[in-house]
Amino acid sequence: MIGLALLACAIWLSKLWLNDLRNKSSKEDGALPGATPCPTAAIWIACLGAVGLLAIEAFGEKVAGLDDKQTTIAWHFISSMIAAAVLEELVFRGYLIITGRGNLVLITSAIVFSLLFALAHPYLWAFKINEGLTINLNSGKAWFTTSFLFIKSLWFYHVRFASWNPRQSLLPSVAAHMVANLATYAIKAKQGFITW
Repeated sequence: MIGLALLACAIWLSKLWLNDLRNKSSKEDGALPGATPCPTAAIWIACLGAVGLLAIEAFGEKVAGLDDKQTTIAWHFISSMIAAAVLEELVFRGYLIITGRGNLVLITSAIVFSLLFALAHPYLWAFKINEGLTINLNSGKAWFTTSFLFIKSLWFYHVRFASWNPRQSLLPSVAAHMVANLATYAIKAKQGFITW
């Protein structure tokens, strides 16, 4: 149910973002960030980079013997994964970045917010109503996954501000995040970590 609510929210925000894009009003007050067009090549580069990072992550898990330590998810979790590609990109690559103060500040803020992005995912921690907050710092898998979330976040920031995305559109970041999430879902399904 929560996944469907998140998906509905993501669809609604996507509609608002597309309206801003169509109105070419992204520089106006109140427009959603990154509501600008981008070259098709920017989307392809972003997606290929995301798939490449995921391939490196999957290979690294296999080499480190962590591929059998995946978390199992329900089949309908895909709605949350799709929603995350829109919502997280709008929040992190849209709002949580400092622009207009030079490259050093831009890069530093991308690193800081990528760390926040990685730590916001519950791999090094968990919260259960009965148990409260638990910290999981002894898990190699948790550290590995969190590290790759950090790296992927840096990639999503890069594709937003790369020279081949001259108008700093969020579209390549959203597309890359969506492809990474859908590919992760496919890998989990192939490895048997999705309950049907």
